[in-house]
Amino acid sequence: MKIKLFFLLFTVFFINAQAQDYIFGKVTSEDNAEIPNVTIINIRTDERVLTNRDGHFMISGRSGDELRFIKNGYERAYKRITKENISESINVSLIRSAELIAEVEIKKEVTGDLKIDAKNLNPPRKVQKLKSDLAIYMSRKSDPSVLAPRPGEFVQPVTKGIFSLGKIKNKWDDVDLLNYLQNALGNEFFQDLKIDKSQVQHFILYILRTGFERKNILKYGYVTEADMNRFKNAVLNRIAAYKTP
Repeated sequence: MKIKLFFLLFTVFFINAQAQDYIFGKVTSEDNAEIPNVTIINIRTDERVLTNRDGHFMISGRSGDELRFIKNGYERAYKRITKENISESINVSLIRSAELIAEVEIKKEVTGDLKIDAKNLNPPRKVQKLKSDLAIYMSRKSDPSVLAPRPGEFVQPVTKGIFSLGKIKNKWDDVDLLNYLQNALGNEFFQDLKIDKSQVQHFILYILRTGFERKNILKYGYVTEADMNRFKNAVLNRIAAYKTP
């Protein structure tokens, strides 16, 4: 009988010792303002709760547990739970964490000392030399040969009065354009069209001679991306007619 009574008492004591209570409290700042969304952690159970918009919280625990309070912009706080905390609400105040001030570059100012000011304000020697070399270069007269026309380049004649200007010679002819298109498009382009390699140039001339506008191309000796796209479209529109006997 005594053994049963002792076992019963031990069981009741154990249950009471392990029973969880609820701790209520409020978290405020140094100026007594309620802080919402503060994370409270019971270190023993790892239970986590947040304060409401009024800074109040409720978390399970028991005497001896340690609570941790975490909030961005504030230093962490710790609270050890006692028997009094279980029966009464606890108040925790968080202290704002120190903010690092961004480094400010202080520009050097005139001090009045010629030696110090000359060292601080004068540009480096390499910069001075570069400016000096540029000034000398700009002051020199240009060599006439630099502005001379290149071989085959058209130059408008300079006259004192009215003059008659003849037809300007094109920089390219159809053969030049043919060679450019063949090289730019590559053999694979014509292979996909099932054009024999021996017939590539004949096919390009066929496209050029059947209405492909190329006046500006021949005049300036230059093919734009738009010109190349026009040529490809002309190829797609006339390939069937070319292959028709």
